[in-house]
Amino acid sequence: MSLATEERRKPFLYRKGPLRRLGRLDRWAFDRVAAAHLPGLENVLPRLSRAADHGVLWFTVAGTMALTRRARLRRAALRGAIGIAVAGPVVNVLGKHAFRRARPVVNLVPPIRIRWELPTSHAFPSGHSASAAAFATGVAMEAPRAVAVPVAITAGAVAFARIYTGAHYPGDVLAGVGIGALAAIGTRLVWPARPPVAHITRTSTERVTVTGDGRGLVVVVNDTAGGADTGMPSVPILRNATEAAVSLLERELPAARIVWLDPDEDVDKALEVAAAQGEILGVIGGDGTVNAGARAALRHDVPMLPIPGGTFDHFARALGLETAEDAVAAYRGGRLGHVDVGLIVAPPHDGSTRSTGDDDSTGELIFLNTAGLGAYTELVERRERLAGRLGRWPALVVAAARTFRRSEPVPLLVNGRRRLVWLGFVGNCMYGSRGPAPTWRAHLDDGRLDIRLVTTGRRVPRLRALAAVLAGHLHLTPGYLSWHAGTLELASLDGELTLARDGELTTLPSAVHITKRPGALAVFCLPSRGGGGFARS
Repeated sequence: MSLATEERRKPFLYRKGPLRRLGRLDRWAFDRVAAAHLPGLENVLPRLSRAADHGVLWFTVAGTMALTRRARLRRAALRGAIGIAVAGPVVNVLGKHAFRRARPVVNLVPPIRIRWELPTSHAFPSGHSASAAAFATGVAMEAPRAVAVPVAITAGAVAFARIYTGAHYPGDVLAGVGIGALAAIGTRLVWPARPPVAHITRTSTERVTVTGDGRGLVVVVNDTAGGADTGMPSVPILRNATEAAVSLLERELPAARIVWLDPDEDVDKALEVAAAQGEILGVIGGDGTVNAGARAALRHDVPMLPIPGGTFDHFARALGLETAEDAVAAYRGGRLGHVDVGLIVAPPHDGSTRSTGDDDSTGELIFLNTAGLGAYTELVERRERLAGRLGRWPALVVAAARTFRRSEPVPLLVNGRRRLVWLGFVGNCMYGSRGPAPTWRAHLDDGRLDIRLVTTGRRVPRLRALAAVLAGHLHLTPGYLSWHAGTLELASLDGELTLARDGELTTLPSAVHITKRPGALAVFCLPSRGGGGFARS
């Protein structure tokens, strides 16, 4: 090839100026890779490169992750796919047409590596590398290391294969990797990444004794959560997940006592007995059952081990316990933390405070996750009823559409000020997402209530509010109010007040006082989070 031809093949960026030397280095690096012989990879890398055409490899991996029951993997798959969708147009529409760099000359590349029809598009930047980096970065922001590392290695192999097979210069690949990574990171602007484990308080002096076989652990299993307690039918897939969790416990902790609840059995009474008889109270069930378990654990001053076995398991997942295996690891690690508990009381006529609930012998109504009112109660009820048949997000869409079409605002006194509240949310600690039913928190011990209200005048902006809810940006709704506090005063002007505590509907007196018990509940958490001194026998 003549020097004139070679000069014309150079990207315009490298023909002159300070980047000319960088262009020479880029071509030198390509020639070195082209001349390299890597035994065992001559057949693997070309096939891997072709598998990544049009993102097929990454969308296949994303689909596999989405089929799992792990929420973190589903979020990781979605974030990676969104990253690819953002990076693709940037690379193919903007980048390639802006720089118009020619493809490398493949004279030095062995024919065994070139098993595709040479691309006709421009070389800079590399679209395959951008997709690989976008997916790997998105997965790394959400998935555990055991998943993120293999995906990252595969992405690196795809990027290298684009040089090894003669499709791109190293500079093309590096630019593509940078664009892909930035595209995935940019998804956090509209969808904040969820921390895998919420921060909780630990003390260096507290000790708990655990045994290798689970002796002293009593686990109460409510496989009808969401069914018998709420009037909704139990879901077979939930029973299967519960049975799988129990089978694991019986295998790993054979000395632990498993208590199965009958459909008509009193959940609170059974948990009271279990907490009194055991040194550690384990709970498998919905968020309402975990709430009841927390009440029993508080009264008997025993630590609680929430064990995932259902669809949502919000509280367990906030602790980083996404599977029953995680719960077993947390138990064996013997590490305790203290989390805040939301508390609801009603002021009597003399101005002091007293309990609102008759379901608690000490007179306390608590919530571990959220308390909601107005359309929130209807939304949660409908979503929980539909989730087993439709899946979580389709159920949210259908429930939101039905609720927002029919619900009416509730006249309330909020901290003494009259408001028409259409939708209200009170979180135990600060929630990171902005939708109507946020699900993750960075801390479980911040001592604050996360208060969000949608207030309105005579007319509810239903269509705009529905769009805001489905998009996860409730703050765009007219009349949206949000603040953080240690207490909240609510009084209904139409009689009794209905709240949804951890997904369970509760009818309360007309006036309530919502506050916190900081660090009141002792729970097990994963050993990887560190901790103070603990005993193990």
